[in-house]
Amino acid sequence: MSVPLKILVPVKRVIDYATKTPPDPHNLTTPPPSQIKPRVNATRTAIETQNVKHSLNPFDELSLEAAIRLREASTPGPKQSKTPSPPVADILALSAGPAKCTDVLRTAMAMGADRAIHVEIDPRTSTGAEKEGGAEGEQGELEPLGVAKLLAEVVKREERNFVILGKQSIDDDSNQTGQMLAGLLGWGQATQASEIRFEEKKEVEGGGGGGWEVSVTKEVDGGVETVRSPLPMVVTTDLRLNEPRYASLPNIMKAKKKKLEKKTLQDYGVDGGRRLRVLKVEEPPPRKGGGKVEDVDGMIARLKELGAI
Repeated sequence: MSVPLKILVPVKRVIDYATKTPPDPHNLTTPPPSQIKPRVNATRTAIETQNVKHSLNPFDELSLEAAIRLREASTPGPKQSKTPSPPVADILALSAGPAKCTDVLRTAMAMGADRAIHVEIDPRTSTGAEKEGGAEGEQGELEPLGVAKLLAEVVKREERNFVILGKQSIDDDSNQTGQMLAGLLGWGQATQASEIRFEEKKEVEGGGGGGWEVSVTKEVDGGVETVRSPLPMVVTTDLRLNEPRYASLPNIMKAKKKKLEKKTLQDYGVDGGRRLRVLKVEEPPPRKGGGKVEDVDGMIARLKELGAI
């Protein structure tokens, strides 16, 4: 008998990468750039997050879309897959962070998640940020190992058998949580997925075998690589996996009625203390303008002057 998928999709609230920078009141002739330019805070310990628009981490949007498509593929209707696909029991979205994380969880439910859990974290008192001189919201986030330990507890208590999450968040770019989670659970893992397929294993005589096997394709330097693993499994997603849907207005209204549980790290017995401390954050130096040369001889002479050749 086929075991239904119980999917966990962790999501993170990050600075909205598509937010337009406000116009400069002292330079109204030059239009602002199309994307926001992150600024280092006054203490040079993190990126300034105050008064900046936040949204759902784009890699997590891909994971959520993949989970929703898995459910659609196994549900009778126009989007049902022609190939066998495991039934999906429910899709659980989870986020750990300050109170405003409920916004991204509501977005996740509007896109198609069935319910959500918000693990509330005080950015100052829960991680010792105040002792290190960090400003609120800047040093209060969980480190990848802390997130992995939290997710492992959620997996056990919520009886999940498939976890799909973004390969990284666009704020710290750690690309560690999925791998650490698989290690803590002792599950198979596949990272940077550009394609996910489920294949039904045949039962052998005597009742052995059966169930579902996950086939994941990812891009590598020499082409593509495909790995397979039976359930349960952890998969991290890359940009070429799919194109996330927009939440429609009716679904946004329905999401307000879906269940959103409030939890704390203590509820899961997880220590949120930090093991690493950011010493200094600096902006990259401004790029110098290029120069023009008349011909190849001039270019070679210039390169010799610079010591490049």
